[in-house]
Amino acid sequence: MHVICSTTLTSEDSTDRELARHWNHFPWDKARSYVNRLQTRIAKAVKEGKYRLAERLQYIVTHSYYAKALAVKKVSENKGKRTAGVDGVRWRTPAERMRAILSLTDKGYKAQPLARIYIPKPNSGKMRPLSIPTFYDRAMQALYVLALQPWAETTADITSLGFRLNRCAQDAAAYLFNCLSKSKSAQFVLEGDIRGCFDNISHDWLLENIPMDKKVLAEFLKAGFLYEGVYHSAIMGTAQGGIISPILANLTLDGMKTLLEIQFKNKKVNFVRYADDWVITAESREVAEQVKAAVEGFLAERGLSLSEEKTKIVHIDEGFDFLSWNFRKYSGKLLIKPSKKAVSTVTRTISDIISHSKSASQKVLIDKLNPVIRGWSLYHRNVVSAKTFSSLDHAVWELLWQWAKRRHPDKGHGWIVRRYWHSVDNSNWAFTTFVSTLIRFSDTKIRRHVLVQLKRNPFLDREYFSARNGDSVTRQTTVYSFF
Repeated sequence: MHVICSTTLTSEDSTDRELARHWNHFPWDKARSYVNRLQTRIAKAVKEGKYRLAERLQYIVTHSYYAKALAVKKVSENKGKRTAGVDGVRWRTPAERMRAILSLTDKGYKAQPLARIYIPKPNSGKMRPLSIPTFYDRAMQALYVLALQPWAETTADITSLGFRLNRCAQDAAAYLFNCLSKSKSAQFVLEGDIRGCFDNISHDWLLENIPMDKKVLAEFLKAGFLYEGVYHSAIMGTAQGGIISPILANLTLDGMKTLLEIQFKNKKVNFVRYADDWVITAESREVAEQVKAAVEGFLAERGLSLSEEKTKIVHIDEGFDFLSWNFRKYSGKLLIKPSKKAVSTVTRTISDIISHSKSASQKVLIDKLNPVIRGWSLYHRNVVSAKTFSSLDHAVWELLWQWAKRRHPDKGHGWIVRRYWHSVDNSNWAFTTFVSTLIRFSDTKIRRHVLVQLKRNPFLDREYFSARNGDSVTRQTTVYSFF
């Protein structure tokens, strides 16, 4: 099989000007088309059980000039482009990025340790480890993701909806609504929480089961990390912060749905997973307990375990939180609402922004608040959110009123109102400068989300997803990444 590779340049004899010219005139559309065709062939081969063919096609992708270019482009233009790894190297100029393409290879590849930092967990006093690979290691991971993703998408549990192409959190909510809304639906729910999922996955299991080059995978897994100048080896887990980590986690947890379908037929057992958060329905508490035992055995094979304090069985009339929504039946009717925790978090976020903007102009404050309000309301617009939106609008108004009074302690209420609030369109109380206007939560219209056809494959059903992406799914996936 033919492999497109570079024959016109070498990193040693090319000047920066020549390299920059090649980067600036690179045929990106042609590169994407070429790699997409290979990815489609990989997905088709896996679906037909032709695994040797799929492996050969993966080899072509990982040694393709075009795939290497796309990998370098991804890591040098994404949100982490300003953060270097332990070597301090960043690919900032076109010449540096072109030289990186030419140097990317698996021959003698040795991953460098990751830079370890700790970031606070939301709404918790705990810290979460974040590991930062070097640019070269990120590009290698991005390259192998291009070859691994079609395989992962084809073999994935159809109700695994996190870290997947053209799936989103709203699909998980819509699927659970279908499973729980009817009068004869399952009445009990097992809420699952895996203890340190990314940190504890067995390296042996990964090396034995992940369909990719084992030597390269071992380098990704065994690189270790540096923290405060001290090297720490890695004996388990996959680093949070690595481009390939979400796919490795998904491949580790895939198969749970099939296991449950085999062991619990006609027990109203339904499974949905978003990354490492998952929910399983059951017809009775006894069945839910049996399901929990089966899941524990499944996870143990992969070096994982359930968090006993966070894993619980609840009746649907009690309700449960999942993906920042609360699912609960009221007099037999299932309602999905923004969770109290989600409402509290966004209220606190807005309050913090306003309290830290005492000296900011009205326009600057509006520009800070609008992305938060827009992102939160778009994420929650597919559930029962109208009352929540209205109450949040009132809470924001009160916070802004306190902000305005603090700025003008000697002015009367009427003057403050005329200074900051005006009539715009159908609103008589718009917080606006007439250049920038604060959007309201209730400006976002409630709309029903259409569940993705779960058996569709983004590499084999491109026409379906092309038509669907013209609607809401792409925007919603982007919105969820905001949180």
